[in-house]
Amino acid sequence: MAADQENTPDARRAAALAPLPDHRNVDTPWWQELWRRHAHITTPLRERGLECDIEFGLSAYIVRVSLPDGSHLIIGPPQEPPSDRPPGSPEGWIATREHPDDPSLSEVLYDSAPSDDPGATRRPEALHGGSAQPLIESIDHRLAQLGLLPTPSSPTSRTPVSTAEPALRTPKPADVSDNADRTFVYGDVLLALTDRLNATESPTDAAALLHQVLDPTSGLLDRLGEFFEAAAEKAKESEQDDGFDLHYDLQDAAATLRSLGEDLHTAVDRMRALAPARRTTRTALPPGPSPGPPTATTPMPRRGAR
Repeated sequence: MAADQENTPDARRAAALAPLPDHRNVDTPWWQELWRRHAHITTPLRERGLECDIEFGLSAYIVRVSLPDGSHLIIGPPQEPPSDRPPGSPEGWIATREHPDDPSLSEVLYDSAPSDDPGATRRPEALHGGSAQPLIESIDHRLAQLGLLPTPSSPTSRTPVSTAEPALRTPKPADVSDNADRTFVYGDVLLALTDRLNATESPTDAAALLHQVLDPTSGLLDRLGEFFEAAAEKAKESEQDDGFDLHYDLQDAAATLRSLGEDLHTAVDRMRALAPARRTTRTALPPGPSPGPPTATTPMPRRGAR
């Protein structure tokens, strides 16, 4: 099917994805164009075994994700006020979980939408704007907590599409005893990240890899800072003079890493801005700042309809 052929490089990848929606719009050019524009959201979720669909919300297109417990996710831009940005590329994302029979399960999983209200409390993810990777990671984390991920993501089974931002997973801790084989699994993970950076030809993909290192809350530099702080506390436990000296040296290393992250806080956006402007050659959507629902000749299914 054309909608999958454009976003799956080979048959093995297609076989690993959750199936496409089962309705007649799947074979229409306008729906396939919408599907392509949201591939950076739908593909990583389908890799986790979650079925996705594209629907029209109050004023913009949304991604609807079916969950194993009968609830669903709604992922899209803010619906009010309407935005003039193209589908799949909003200024921010809002992801909510809803259940048709249990309103108590309703929750906001993610909200990076900008706000014009100076008195509004900003959520931490507001810093990420329309970036897809933090959105997917937050959904991944919450659904894992709820036990609603049919297929947990794996670094060996996933090959990110060019529009998706890749994610790294923590390797299984190695045995670091004196008798263990000298394997450096954490160094190997960073080496794999470097190899992927060397292989990419897209500034957008390079920015996604940079984000893995420079994210201020979960990036590699921040985690390394935590590591050195923990090592500093461990050194101080010895209560020897050199233990205290080593404690301060390691604390300085942690501060240096965090300072480096602060100095490079704009590097991800600057790298992403190096990407050349796209030239659209695919099927055009209906004209206008934000395409509306299809006409009566090509009806858009309501939520839950098949």
